[in-house]
Amino acid sequence: MLSDGQIVAIKKCQLVDEHKSKQFINEVVLLLQISHRNVVKLLGCCLEAEVPHLVYEFVPNGTLFHHIHDDNKSPEFPFSWNNCLKIAADVAGALAYLHTATSLPILHRDIKSSNILLDEKYVAKVSDFGIAKSLAVGQTHITTFANGTFGYIDPEYFQSCQLTEKSDVYSFGVVLVELLTGLVAVIPSTIEEDAKGLASHFQSAMNEDNLDSILDARVAAEGEKEGVVAVAKLANRCLNFNGKERPNMKEVAMELENLRMAQMGSTVDTRLQEDSEILSKGNYDYGWTSTKEFGTRSTSASDVHPITFDTI
Repeated sequence: MLSDGQIVAIKKCQLVDEHKSKQFINEVVLLLQISHRNVVKLLGCCLEAEVPHLVYEFVPNGTLFHHIHDDNKSPEFPFSWNNCLKIAADVAGALAYLHTATSLPILHRDIKSSNILLDEKYVAKVSDFGIAKSLAVGQTHITTFANGTFGYIDPEYFQSCQLTEKSDVYSFGVVLVELLTGLVAVIPSTIEEDAKGLASHFQSAMNEDNLDSILDARVAAEGEKEGVVAVAKLANRCLNFNGKERPNMKEVAMELENLRMAQMGSTVDTRLQEDSEILSKGNYDYGWTSTKEFGTRSTSASDVHPITFDTI
């Protein structure tokens, strides 16, 4: 708590490490260029202490990873399909902003559900810009050793060491699949098979026209089928091995927002239909009872381990 009563979050290096200190400085430089409601806000920093400190707005409701995967997640937040779509659309909008609306395009490089925070109103906030990179004017990619988190890292970037905006698109595609399936990015090994990536598991199901087999039960129950399939197809496009075949984040954000609006309309239509059926049976409870004088009324969302290659 600051002297004015404001609650903040402090991020600091655990060890005196030159590489980590560079990441902190990098995070400060990049976040100073960013002003977006779906990106965590940097309030201040101290780089002259024994270990660097960054001061952020406090984002109280944990990570998206927690709300998808933790059985002990808060019961106060109805993690519905509508809320999933809103979070996905908001994160996509933030990434589209980073790629196209900042002074220089910013590539996050470590998009994953544990780097998406939820505030007191469960608004999504993209966080952790320690390994992010910015592109120079006219630059389309950066040549750098692969850095990111296993299960989310773009395989094309991993093989070519060429980082592009489409690398973030791939990672976001994995987050979309997490929301659709409720599965973690790296599916644990069993006696019969080794651990495997969620992306390839999802793509196999899509190729076999067997999406229903891996959908989260909540999504299957609440989601309008056409909309869920559209999100799945969008995720599949984001996960294309060929980065050039993936949509850009602006296209992803627009499509998700349109799907969210359509889903909300479908929900309203369903409720109206249900009300109509109740009215037709003549047993609708209006919530109040009138008298002859018409005057009386009675109210009746575990993090996976990052790949820690050095960067150039």
